Amino acid sequence: MSVFIKSRNILRKSWHILGRVHNFSTETNRPNLKINEDSLNKYIKHLQREYDGLNKSTTNISRKHYLHRIMGVLNERKSVIDNINNLKELIEDKGDLGQLAKEETNMYKNQLDDLDNQLLYSLVPSSKEDNFDSIVLEVQAGVGGQEAMLFAKEIFEMYTNFAVYKGWDLDLTDYASTELGGIRLASALIQGPGAFRYLKHEAGVHRVQRVPTTEKGGRMHTSTISVIAMPQPSEIEITINPADLRIETKRASGAGGQHVNKTESAVRIVHLPTGVAVECQVDRSQIKNRRLALAKLRALLYQRDLDQRYVELESFKKSQVRTRNRNEKIRTYNYTQDRITDHRLSLNVHNLKAFLEGGKQLDSLIQKLDEHYLNESLLNVLSDYA
Repeated sequence: MSVFIKSRNILRKSWHILGRVHNFSTETNRPNLKINEDSLNKYIKHLQREYDGLNKSTTNISRKHYLHRIMGVLNERKSVIDNINNLKELIEDKGDLGQLAKEETNMYKNQLDDLDNQLLYSLVPSSKEDNFDSIVLEVQAGVGGQEAMLFAKEIFEMYTNFAVYKGWDLDLTDYASTELGGIRLASALIQGPGAFRYLKHEAGVHRVQRVPTTEKGGRMHTSTISVIAMPQPSEIEITINPADLRIETKRASGAGGQHVNKTESAVRIVHLPTGVAVECQVDRSQIKNRRLALAKLRALLYQRDLDQRYVELESFKKSQVRTRNRNEKIRTYNYTQDRITDHRLSLNVHNLKAFLEGGKQLDSLIQKLDEHYLNESLLNVLSDYA
């Protein structure tokens, strides 16, 4: 019998995590989500057979290394469980020996929790995009006119503050402001460890419900903005042929003093094969604007290719999950009730002012969303072994 079938409580911590993730809000009375243990064991047996097969060949080295790590965790886990079982009789001792046995058992149980957590994360298939440390984040006003534009500015500032909170680098690539102080659209190139893995969970439609300052009747208005998070590949992942580009320069428009009228610093780049066009005029340096525009173009082309691969290779169900994350309402900001509701978790967070500062509260919510995503991914994998 293989090492991972011997433990009846395999992935015990994963069970608890899954239950917590799907039961954040006590108001919703959503049932705890449980994994079918037989499905999990079947999946791990499948991985064991695949690993044994790969050991007999010299192909697919990266997959072999991935499975080797999982088997290493499983073997270490078995060793820890054996140690806990060997200490059970000694715990009954009423003297110092029993106390030492209890302390050692607690130590091994902590190790077991850590190993279970490692196993959960290892079993979830990851995409190479999750390893990208660079992302183009775009915020665009939607339904609601000027109120939507004002809200778009608040959300974009929340993400810029979040980048500072995480210690990431941020460069504006586009910023179209309005006379009343809002923005029609703003985008930024954000670089830092885990940037895409974090911010991909923010992609979608954000809704705000509040009484605008310009509303004299005190009526509640509902407006929306959209957030797009595109992985920013390196030049290795996607190569752009300079011959396929039409690069134009012009004088920048908007605020900026006399400089905008005298220097052709604004850059517009058109990718001729696809017709994709980008502009950048956020800096006085034409060189920097060109670099930022190329970075955004590379992200757009990569996203275009990624979307096409999802349509061609993924099932309809998985494609719908991706579409839903991008286009449907994911979060509501209710100012009257001082409440943020994330609809994917049915989770309510209070203290809007602190949340919009883009610090600890936003970070905590994104961590929960990432855990939720991992667990959903694991359940999706295990559904094939039910």
